[in-house]
Amino acid sequence: MALYSAKVMDHFRNPRNVGSMENPSGVGEVGNAKCGDIMRIYLKIENDIIVDVKFETFGCGSAIASSSMATELIRGKPVSEALTLTNQAVVEALDGLPAQKIHCSVLAEEAIKLALKDYYDKNGIEYDHSQFPCCESCGHCHAH
Repeated sequence: MALYSAKVMDHFRNPRNVGSMENPSGVGEVGNAKCGDIMRIYLKIENDIIVDVKFETFGCGSAIASSSMATELIRGKPVSEALTLTNQAVVEALDGLPAQKIHCSVLAEEAIKLALKDYYDKNGIEYDHSQFPCCESCGHCHAH
């Protein structure tokens, strides 16, 4: 278990913000066919602030820990700040992930960005498409 930091183990054993949400402002779902991880992020946004966030993740301990930490990092933040969350920030907040598990943090970043894109689309809000994951070519996205 020395492969994983105490923070990774804590977020794996005691994940924060688990569950679904009724009437979310936005939902983002991503999956990785190689490892079988699937992540769904739900956002509740009021006055441009993420007032609630939940996740459902089917995957390994690193995927669950990444989802948990990512939701903690954006809760209570403005949408614009959540949009700048990077997988590196998730990894750093977890005190690191093994190299072969970095993709889990990438999935968490992508799921959040797709939930924000869903929020923008539902509300007719203009946005810069280059800020979001490449839905057609990467194969992770399920937000079409």
